[in-house]
Amino acid sequence: MKLYLTAFLFTFTSAAVPSLTPETYDEMTAGKSVFIKFFAPWCGHCKSMAGDWEKLSDEYSGNDSALIAEVDCTIDSNAELCNSVKGYPTVKYGDPNDLSDYDGGRTYDALSVFAKENLGPVCGPTSLDDCDEAQKELIVKFDKMTAEDLESAMAEIDNKISLVEDEFEDEIDKLQAKYDELETQVEATKASLMSESGYNFMKKVLDAKDNEPEPTTGDEL
Repeated sequence: MKLYLTAFLFTFTSAAVPSLTPETYDEMTAGKSVFIKFFAPWCGHCKSMAGDWEKLSDEYSGNDSALIAEVDCTIDSNAELCNSVKGYPTVKYGDPNDLSDYDGGRTYDALSVFAKENLGPVCGPTSLDDCDEAQKELIVKFDKMTAEDLESAMAEIDNKISLVEDEFEDEIDKLQAKYDELETQVEATKASLMSESGYNFMKKVLDAKDNEPEPTTGDEL
């Protein structure tokens, strides 16, 4: 159990909630649909839902088809699991190899209802009864291939994905360069307009007028 010290407060990771790491992820999630909380121990919202998350995890302890777990994203070695996490807590669910974002409530009741409706057996080579016909056909097709052929096919797809991502990054760089260019032009135009018009002096004179004392009349003497 890891202990975190904050200002006058000790915070513990949930003892009853299975903690996932890159080394244990595949083994602990194999053949299961998952509900995973990605958190930071110092996060206030994470602390608020910790008790409800632990209660939910207790109910699914030992379940053959579903897993309620968590990942501590402040541990450097967990960076691989947390690379898509933008804030804490982030909750994801579904196929452990293709997680979906959970946007529902964070109370026990909301989490429990969602888990009952969405967690269950995951289609796979060892659980064909949980697959539809299209999924079965794919699994049978791939099962006839050698491990080398599967690795080669996956590598080809990974390469195509990398190319798409590289193209995306190139386009983003172009947009950033255009944005910087336009921002420079706008700032130069603003500076020129203010300088040529004497804008800053207009403001100073206006401020001075606003601060002038009100004129007095003879009746006030």
